[in-house]
Amino acid sequence: MIYCVIPPELEAELFAKLTAYYEDNPDVTVIVDRRRRGGAREERATTPEARKVRERRRQRIPGTFPSVEAPLN
Repeated sequence: MIYCVIPPELEAELFAKLTAYYEDNPDVTVIVDRRRRGGAREERATTPEARKVRERRRQRIPGTFPSVEAPLN
């Protein structure tokens, strides 16, 4: 499957043309990019809060472990 991705700014002029162009090719699908653009996200990236690295490891189970004595040989 091949996706021909069109930016939202060019949807009005390109979507119909490309859909017609690729209508005979079942392997090509024309779609409009609906992902959010960076606008406000790019502004936040420069703030110190945005640069914090989050801990992604699984948290440890709360509690304590009993002490274990090593066996004597």
